[in-house]
Amino acid sequence: MRAIIIGFTMCIPALMLPHTNVDTAQIIVVVAFFAAALTFFEYVSVYPGLVEFRDAPPFNRIRFLALFLMIFVMSTAIDAQYEPDTFNRFVGALSETVARALDMPYSPVRLFLLALPDYSSPTHIEAVRTAVGTSYFITIIMLVYFVISMRLHNWPLDKGTFNVWVNLPTFDPTAGGDVVERLRRDSWFNVALGFLLPFLIPAGIKLISMNISVITLENPHALIWTVTAWAFLPVSLFMRGIAMGRVATMIEAKRRAQEGGGFAPA
Repeated sequence: MRAIIIGFTMCIPALMLPHTNVDTAQIIVVVAFFAAALTFFEYVSVYPGLVEFRDAPPFNRIRFLALFLMIFVMSTAIDAQYEPDTFNRFVGALSETVARALDMPYSPVRLFLLALPDYSSPTHIEAVRTAVGTSYFITIIMLVYFVISMRLHNWPLDKGTFNVWVNLPTFDPTAGGDVVERLRRDSWFNVALGFLLPFLIPAGIKLISMNISVITLENPHALIWTVTAWAFLPVSLFMRGIAMGRVATMIEAKRRAQEGGGFAPA
């Protein structure tokens, strides 16, 4: 079921937007197939692979919800330009209002708009602002929801146990150095990178447009997937950093309990 949902999410822009050419549809089908296959083999396997916090919900569920909402809302808002109806016009108007509220000086939304070519039309700039502002707002909401859920439900110990090897397969606790210090260092690095990426990616787009090839994002599919990557990667790093900091705090508390002669969870 997870694999089917992931594959369907990848196909949402192609299913909702008109005038999708054959080449784009074929590429999307291939990407959806690989995403579904990766999800299936990752969760059906007993041993950990690449997906972190696999057995510590709702970490990956929140990340998926953020991805789904970004793709669906942007596709709906863009579809209102081609085949308007009551629902997509309402979503488009709401997204435009949110985007304008976030479009302020020195904000990531404003920096993304500045990365567009100077000759971009006002209609295209408005479409990009709506997509960028809505995606950024969704990531903020999902991040706040994750932090609140972590505090209220004592994540990741709400299920009773937490296996570091299964949930952090890319982290080697035997690589050297204190585990808590390494976890905290990785935590702060991920948080800092997640904070900086919304500002650095528009600068990279502008640099590529000036030296290699102009990136206009006039194609709806290119706009959706570029903005999705711009918004989803930072929030994933933010959540990963917060989660690793939480794990470091748990290990440190367990050490204090053992040093003090008290009982610790088995």
